[in-house]
Amino acid sequence: MNDRVVTRLRKIVSVICAYATLAATTGLAQSPAAQTPAGFSINLPKSRDPLSAYAPSHVPPPELANSSRLTSLIKDGKLYLSLKDAISLALENNLDLAIARYNIPIADTDILRSKAGGSFRGVNTGVVQGTPGGGVGGYGTGAPGGGAGGTTGGAGGAGAGASGLVQSTLGSGTLVSSYDPQINGTLGIEHLTSPLSSLAIYGVPSLQLNTSTANMSYLQAFPTGTQFSFEFNNNRQATNSIFSNLTPALNSQYRVTIQQALLAGFGFGPNLRYLRIAKNNKKISDIAFKDQVTATVTQIANIYWDLVGAFEQATVNQQSLDFASQTLDNTRKQLQLEAVPAMDVMRAEAEASKRAQDLTVAKTNLELQESLIKNALTRSLDDPILEAMPVVPTDRMQAADATVQAPVQEMIAKALQERPELLESDIDLQNRQISQKATRNALLPTLNLVASYGGAGLAGLANPSYSLGPNPITVPGDFPGALENTFNNSSPDYLVGLNLNIPIRNRIAKADQFRSELEYRQSELRREQLKKQIRIEVRNAQYAYEQTAARVQAAVKARDLAQRTFDTMKKEQELGAGSTYQTLTAQRDLALAALDLVTAQTTYQKSKVELDRATGATLEHNDIQIQEAIKGVVSEQKQ
Repeated sequence: MNDRVVTRLRKIVSVICAYATLAATTGLAQSPAAQTPAGFSINLPKSRDPLSAYAPSHVPPPELANSSRLTSLIKDGKLYLSLKDAISLALENNLDLAIARYNIPIADTDILRSKAGGSFRGVNTGVVQGTPGGGVGGYGTGAPGGGAGGTTGGAGGAGAGASGLVQSTLGSGTLVSSYDPQINGTLGIEHLTSPLSSLAIYGVPSLQLNTSTANMSYLQAFPTGTQFSFEFNNNRQATNSIFSNLTPALNSQYRVTIQQALLAGFGFGPNLRYLRIAKNNKKISDIAFKDQVTATVTQIANIYWDLVGAFEQATVNQQSLDFASQTLDNTRKQLQLEAVPAMDVMRAEAEASKRAQDLTVAKTNLELQESLIKNALTRSLDDPILEAMPVVPTDRMQAADATVQAPVQEMIAKALQERPELLESDIDLQNRQISQKATRNALLPTLNLVASYGGAGLAGLANPSYSLGPNPITVPGDFPGALENTFNNSSPDYLVGLNLNIPIRNRIAKADQFRSELEYRQSELRREQLKKQIRIEVRNAQYAYEQTAARVQAAVKARDLAQRTFDTMKKEQELGAGSTYQTLTAQRDLALAALDLVTAQTTYQKSKVELDRATGATLEHNDIQIQEAIKGVVSEQKQ
């Protein structure tokens, strides 16, 4: 009978292993969302198949093809681009955003892990800026976009954190057991032969034991500080000893144990701290992605206005060269007629050469800005046609308005509500409060209430070689009989007790608790520092906006004055009262005034971009939906 049971168990185990292998190779644990190529949709896999927990989950490779929006903006071999188009392309293709999107499902893995009682690993809180061009941040900023940044789990070492904060005690407290049930099983057959030096104990010169074991246990912990276990042990033992009353002897035993923490480790607070911190970190991850979108959109806007500025500078330089070339041709013709001295031709040639050089510099700068914006708005630049394609900005500089739409205090109040750094700091303080409570609980002695109940059963056949008289008791002869006696309360085993552990001096827990308090106070100061920094940034952005607007207005007046001067000198030359040199000088002054205006307008547009970033209004003013940024797909009706 025992051999048949073992054979059946072997078959069951082989079927389970085969099914688990099949599930792993066919991807039964993959969620449909993970296989969907449209947009970014990577979620934790869910399946009703119980074996999916033992099969690997796969993340699809990143999509490296550019979105179809890019093709729709190409006409006659040129990429025509508005600021709104540039932002939409960045939301769909920019690799900084693509990298940051993975932090969202990474935060979800922490929640899944902590639901099972595991510690959180932390989420990224920094801004990724691997895209060159377009600076981000104003006065007093901590270099946002300067790299991957710190994480909630610390950066640069166990005792380090982001922004100079120490957070080594984040999540500290009593040990948290696994909330995932565990089933342990043992199946075994053993044959033992032991030579003996005497017949007095077993009655044979060589003892032979055949032992079959089938044991199983179930373990699970609960967030209340409760641990539950169930043990079920069975064995069959046959021997050649003539002194053994039963052979084979069948033993069965079970025990149910419940342990409840009463001091340290009691309640939901210390036992759910990992999960609560992981959920807060998920909020931080969402806010950090919003910060990433803000930084990226700010960078794209800066690059776009740099492109517009370079485009208009090249246009001004081209017009200046065209005029200088036309003047040179006219001067040469006048020289042939002996109407002007040769010195005028030499001056015209020098001026045309200088302006040709200026145009070359402007064109190369324009090509650089075109490369920067194409790099920022694409996932791949492997296509040589796209890489060499000219970019034509369709938006132009707006007239400067020195008036600010809202009072500075109102803008500061808005920034304090919207800026992601401050929101992240608030949630970080909540995490530290959770850790504070957990470390205080860990100061207490360990006192556990333990209760268990079990039973035992015995069965077997009388040993025909037993020679010491009749069997003193009568037991069932088969395993079902042993099981019946195990669970019929005929041989109970119960226990109720307390386990107490009092650490003398308790210096480790005391140090962790006090360190947690220090780190919390340090974070409070960091929050106040952020508030002051945001105030300064808003004021500085407002001052820069007003200053650049005034600069644009002054540059417009200077350009208009240079235009009138040039028109006057041109008319005088046409009437024979002026010289070619004077006209070229006036036109050069006009070109310089126009270039200064372009520079002032570019700085003005970028100051508006910075003011939006400082006040936390970037997404609102650009009509950006954060869910579209997460998916990487912008709806067409917004265009």
